[in-house]
Amino acid sequence: MSDNLNSILEPGMLVRHPDAPEWGLGQVQSNINGKITVNFEHQGKVTINGDTVGLIPVFEA
Repeated sequence: MSDNLNSILEPGMLVRHPDAPEWGLGQVQSNINGKITVNFEHQGKVTINGDTVGLIPVFEA
């Protein structure tokens, strides 16, 4: 899944997890070598493997 939008994610950007909408809106904390740390409003801080999960960027909250 290397052609997904995860490569453009930078700290401060807002995202949603496609398989866990109940986690709510998340803010990217870091994106290092495909490991993306996101702080979700209802799940807390989660590290996601960007090779297996394509996060959905949110441009309007």
